[in-house]
Amino acid sequence: MIGSNLAEQPASTATTTPARDWIKLLAPYREPDRARSILEIIVTVVPLVTLWLLAWAALSVSIWLTLAISIPAAGFLVRLFMIQHDCGHGAFFRRRTTNDWTGRIIGVFTLTPYDVWRRSHATHHATTGNLDHRGIGDIKTLTVTEYQELSFRQCLAYRLYRHPFVLFGLGPAYLFLLQHRLPLGIWHTDWRYWLSTMGTNAGIAALAGVMIWLVGVGPFLIVHLPIVLLASSIGVWLFYIQHQFPETVWADDPSWEFHEAALHGSSYYDLPFPLRWFTANIGVHHVHHLYSRIPFYRLPQVLRDHPELANASRLTLLESLACARFRLWDESRQKLVTFEDARAG
Repeated sequence: MIGSNLAEQPASTATTTPARDWIKLLAPYREPDRARSILEIIVTVVPLVTLWLLAWAALSVSIWLTLAISIPAAGFLVRLFMIQHDCGHGAFFRRRTTNDWTGRIIGVFTLTPYDVWRRSHATHHATTGNLDHRGIGDIKTLTVTEYQELSFRQCLAYRLYRHPFVLFGLGPAYLFLLQHRLPLGIWHTDWRYWLSTMGTNAGIAALAGVMIWLVGVGPFLIVHLPIVLLASSIGVWLFYIQHQFPETVWADDPSWEFHEAALHGSSYYDLPFPLRWFTANIGVHHVHHLYSRIPFYRLPQVLRDHPELANASRLTLLESLACARFRLWDESRQKLVTFEDARAG
């Protein structure tokens, strides 16, 4: 049977407090601060707009200067997506309506239909680490046995899908520019997902139309596309590294347990402060999966109050770079492995 084996995990991924018991301990951090939430939006949107205009103005000097400015601008766009992410969990404001409409408006800027994304992301949270419920809102991951049973063409397709250039380059561009334009997979379930998608598309078209009218189609694309493409790649990388690390936890239905999967199947991506700020503390992902209603600006306080969590599933930036090599779940060793490891095994 495929299941988690916490006794075999290294000390760095274990906590002395049972995973289920963390729910009561984390509950006091769930209340959002309305003024703080509004401030977080302001300090994200204002610099993003300012940098966009600076990148456009820099075109008269050098396209390379414009591309250089697009790097921090992409960071602010990632941060804006993280605010949308908190809205989707009902964590950014107390009222659901405020969360939802804030998320829908932000979705126009992040090219993400809010209601469609919220549904798939909720499924991801409800099934993370469950081998019997893969495929919605996650990175496709096969077990070693499943991979060995593939045909040559299927193996080639999976290897291509998991190649870093595709996973973090072409894939994010396809996801945000094309796939999000239709509610694929859930188009038949509820008319509201069509409304969310088409409403977001209309907002994107209107915003792009105004910007093109003001600056021209060429300058708009030169400024905006690099920002969107870089931000989307960063976003997919963050999502990847939060669950695709060697000592993560996967299990099949009989042995899968939500709290264990949340705590031990999600990483604590311990980034340097500037990157932590731009990514809105999403690296504290194990805590987020345990209690998704905690606003991102309260997550650092959780780690300060509970140092035990700062040692659970911790990954540094340098350590994370090697994780792109791990592409299969090894049932016997209960860890992610490389294609080479699987072949040798």
